Amino acid sequence: MPNSPVSNGPAPNSPVPPAPVIRIDTPGSFARSVFHERHPVLLRQVLDALPYGPQQRADLAELLARSTGGGPLHPPVGDDPDAARWQEWGAGLWGRSWDEAPFLWAESYFYRQLLDATGYFRPGPWQGVDPFAPFKTAELAGPSVDGELAALDHPGATRPEALLSAALWGNRADLSFRLTAEDGSAAPDLVADDSAALWSALERGRGGRVGLIADNAGRELLPDLVLIDHLLTSGLAGHAALYVKPHPYFVSDATTADTLATLTRLRTAPGRAAAATGERLRRAVADGTLTIRTHPFFCAPLPFDAMPADLRDDLAGATLTILKGDLNHRRLVGDRHWPPTTPFAPLTSYFPTPVATLRTLKSDVAVGLAPATLTRLDATATRWRTDGRHALIQFRA
Repeated sequence: MPNSPVSNGPAPNSPVPPAPVIRIDTPGSFARSVFHERHPVLLRQVLDALPYGPQQRADLAELLARSTGGGPLHPPVGDDPDAARWQEWGAGLWGRSWDEAPFLWAESYFYRQLLDATGYFRPGPWQGVDPFAPFKTAELAGPSVDGELAALDHPGATRPEALLSAALWGNRADLSFRLTAEDGSAAPDLVADDSAALWSALERGRGGRVGLIADNAGRELLPDLVLIDHLLTSGLAGHAALYVKPHPYFVSDATTADTLATLTRLRTAPGRAAAATGERLRRAVADGTLTIRTHPFFCAPLPFDAMPADLRDDLAGATLTILKGDLNHRRLVGDRHWPPTTPFAPLTSYFPTPVATLRTLKSDVAVGLAPATLTRLDATATRWRTDGRHALIQFRA
């Protein structure tokens, strides 16, 4: 197959030689299993969760058939608000087979077309209805969340290291991943840890602006918000910017509506510490100390090295930008088959601020690992790149 015309990183001026783009046409690959195993389960759950009508059900079935059967890629049509952007983002791919698209691009477009099939973008009774809202709501209301929030009342629970760890491992709370993940009990493993450098950077820039590009809503966003509260109350950040998706994306990705629901969950929690945190964050949003921001590019099928100038300007000037989750990590370093010992810093040199990533490994991309760590992981003969039991904290000044 020829290489796709769509870029998937690294930065154009990166000193690291490019690696092959991850694709969905490789038999037995994780990327292919997402389309052929995870997506059918997801669509069944979406149809079970909301009473979509016959046309919506037919459109979802057609989407699944095209995306798993090598059907042609067609651009959005009509007056959809993102149609022009997708025409540009898919230049060189329209008319070609789904199997010819890079994994990052194809997965992004699948979720965009899922929204289209359910009527999310079109005027009518289903416009603006989040097809994943039932899953997000159920998770946030679950009894396990009460226990997690009550833990904030325990001595030591608000130590900076504990809060960072909670935000890191909260990334396991990914509804899309849990659709097909095996229920294993193996102990989690931190395979790269730049947390000391991360805290040092925050201390050096004390009182500056810190950005956090969110990943999932619900049980992941809760510890993210608690971490933001700590940065503000400790003075490590004078202002925080929380970046969320402009519309539903990848099942559990956080939007502004999800953020407000999560703040309410904090404020109404039975534990005193959680409720106080929720109140402080609500006041911070009201007085502008914490701003919730978004941009269409957060739902783009492209790596962050292709970000537009206005988003780059928005991010610039921060003491640190923290990227949460697997998808943001893939977009940060490029969704490619990098050798896992490829250094993290050169791949992210284009990013407009110092950057840290908190990620649970749930896809094939891996960079910045020590050779000894890689040897240990490979010796386990497990799917360590995709099983969600390994995580990393990486930082570039």
